[in-house]
Amino acid sequence: MKSLTFKQKVVQGIYDLFYIWKREFRTTFRDQGVLIFFVLVPLVYPLIYAFIYTNETIHEVPTVVVDNSRSSLSREYLRKVDAGPEVSIIAHCADMEEAKLMLKDRKAYGIIYVPAHFSDDIARGKQTQVSLFCDMSGLLYYKALLTANTNVSLEMNAEIKMARAGNTTNRQDEITAYPIEYEDVALFNPTNGFAAFLIPAVLMLIIQQTLLLGIGLSVGTAREQNRFKDLVPINRHYNGTLRIVMGKGLSYFMVYSLVAVYILCVVPYLFSLNRIAIPGVLTLFTLPYLAACIFFAMTASIAIRNRETCMLLFVFTSVPLLFLSGISWPGSAMPAFWRYFSYIFPSTFGINGYVRINSMGATLNEVSFEYRALWIQTGVYFITTCLVYRWQILKSRQHVIEEYRKRKKSLAI
Repeated sequence: MKSLTFKQKVVQGIYDLFYIWKREFRTTFRDQGVLIFFVLVPLVYPLIYAFIYTNETIHEVPTVVVDNSRSSLSREYLRKVDAGPEVSIIAHCADMEEAKLMLKDRKAYGIIYVPAHFSDDIARGKQTQVSLFCDMSGLLYYKALLTANTNVSLEMNAEIKMARAGNTTNRQDEITAYPIEYEDVALFNPTNGFAAFLIPAVLMLIIQQTLLLGIGLSVGTAREQNRFKDLVPINRHYNGTLRIVMGKGLSYFMVYSLVAVYILCVVPYLFSLNRIAIPGVLTLFTLPYLAACIFFAMTASIAIRNRETCMLLFVFTSVPLLFLSGISWPGSAMPAFWRYFSYIFPSTFGINGYVRINSMGATLNEVSFEYRALWIQTGVYFITTCLVYRWQILKSRQHVIEEYRKRKKSLAI
């Protein structure tokens, strides 16, 4: 008899689980707000970000020149700088004051200053210099300007050394120009592009943030529709912690399994970003990331009281979480407090692991720290989610009991 009762409880629990899953799934596609965060935002946002950075690098940075040398050598130097893809010389200014005025008016983003003694110093065998001034509000402008001038100066240095060496063979010229041969290879980002550096991190963050907003909005709706403002509705199927947590979690996981395939596989393919991940490794890594994000969002949703609250609490966190991930600024250079604080969020481990798997071809063993951390977060946030919903179940029962007592008392009167 006890065995039969236990089996009945198991069957009822499974039935309730799928009832909750079906109801949550239906709610997701009937609520326009949740649908926007679960479907529209994940579809559109990655495309917007990828289109913005699709050029990868900055080209033809508007630059002005102050050439006080006015020699054939200075003109050759400037002609070679202008011929490169990084810089476009748009004007020659009479003095630095005129050049600074153009920089201030944003007509140009850099100044190349060639001193009067430029050609004379080279003719005397002395070291000379070219000064660069750049609008540092955009570091990419500085990078383009510095790269163009560095490449030209190295090229002209080699030509000057070969001309003065008095060599008789081409091989001697090569050794004179480059005593140590070097090759510049950009590992894992061949184009040195901004999109290949930033977009993978943004894609992983979009998954976490849209889950936070969508689940938060769904929770706010549930509270508004509940007469006691509780998270758990008064329904005989919502009578167990595990069935509620697993039912809701399964619904979110099914939706975001498809969303993750689009965000992590289709978008990089559309914009020709690095995608050298082993499919099996990427799949195994994504599973704990999705689970950790879902249970993290369900735990955080306890703070949501109405539909609008999630926007106030979660939207502003996107940029700080990108910084905390260690992508825009190395995690090793962060203060210890903020580095450990970032471990609260699944995005920290998800971003670092995905970048190494998708852009560097890492295996699970090579991202074992991030992989294990995500599984630990999944377990921790699953427990906290169960505690949250257990507390809400008890509150809901208490409200029902109080309501029953009030009605009984009023009927007695």
